[in-house]
Amino acid sequence: MKTNQITSKSRKRGTIVIVVLSIMVFSWWAFAHQEQPEPKKVFQFAQVSQGTFEIIVSSTGTLAAVETVEIGTQVSGTIDKLMVDYNDTVKKGQVLAVLDQSLFNASVENVRAGVLKAQAELQQAEAEYKRNKPLHEKGYISEQEFLPIRTEVDTQKASLLSAKAGLRQAQINLEHTVISSPIDGTVIDRSIDAGQTVAASLSTPTLFLIAKDLSHMQIETNVDETDIGQIRKGQAVRFTVQSYLDQTFTGSVRQIRLQPETVDNVVTYTVIVEAENESGLLLPGMTATVDFVVHDVEKTLLVPVAALHFNPDVGSGKMLSDDETSSSQVFCKDERGRLKAVTITTGQSNSLVTVVKGGDLTEGALVAIGFGQNTSKNEPDSGFSLFGLFGQSMGQGQGPGPGGRP
Repeated sequence: MKTNQITSKSRKRGTIVIVVLSIMVFSWWAFAHQEQPEPKKVFQFAQVSQGTFEIIVSSTGTLAAVETVEIGTQVSGTIDKLMVDYNDTVKKGQVLAVLDQSLFNASVENVRAGVLKAQAELQQAEAEYKRNKPLHEKGYISEQEFLPIRTEVDTQKASLLSAKAGLRQAQINLEHTVISSPIDGTVIDRSIDAGQTVAASLSTPTLFLIAKDLSHMQIETNVDETDIGQIRKGQAVRFTVQSYLDQTFTGSVRQIRLQPETVDNVVTYTVIVEAENESGLLLPGMTATVDFVVHDVEKTLLVPVAALHFNPDVGSGKMLSDDETSSSQVFCKDERGRLKAVTITTGQSNSLVTVVKGGDLTEGALVAIGFGQNTSKNEPDSGFSLFGLFGQSMGQGQGPGPGGRP
């Protein structure tokens, strides 16, 4: 009797295991073959705003004074006195430096002595001419004898003129030993020191660089040939410098130079931008990032460029017609949160926004610009727990029967 009970119990447990395995296989098959619901599309939106629309051409350039003068020396010598230094403000005619004048003074005295000698020789020649002229007129001296006497007078006159010219040249060289400023300005460079020797034999050396007025600056910037057609004289310009990145300076186009420059097969043109520098923040040599304002419209309705190229049916096999995909159509969110097509008239565009000239689009409207990801966690769970089902079945098979017995 006990053996029959054990056999019956074993058969019952085997039957339960088979049922549980069958349910697991069926559940796996049903889960693998169930139709997955198509994920709901989620769109990204941007707001239509009203603001200032600009088209700009960007470039870089170097700040410089509007007018600079390189001051050199026309005579060679040793710097005896240095009167100015970097950043000094100078006036026109102010002495900047003085060369050693010893040799130049000696040269002047030597040439002056030559002038006196030439004057004395001229006087002697003239006296000889006056003494022999009456004799020549009376026939006591022939023309051949009188000709050298008359020629000597002219020769001595020429010698005197040459001596005077030499004196003037020596005096000019002496004057050039005093180096003066030709303009009012600021010394921005000094390449000499006291005691240094300068030579002006082949080319004039640069001793000082003076900027006329640092309250007016200019930017020499290179503009690519593809953009130069948009640059005009008098055009407004904004620029920044590395030293003051949080501050924007303004200027205007003063000159477009016609001589192109070609570097690595890239053709550029030099554009001169003038700017005020009353604050003195801008210094010569600074690198400026320049924006030429090609087009500027204030208080206009702007729509993102991405909204004009958005197609809500991408990926569904349905494509919009050529008319529907034109740049005059955007998709807005209506009151119920659905998309609706809105036809607009567009104006000029840059890489970010496009001007809206007409249509039913209003400020503050939300326009679709792309697809997003559905991050909602409130979607119901369509699967079911195989392990929970398996555990429940196994629990029923192992648990005790009524009264604690099978």
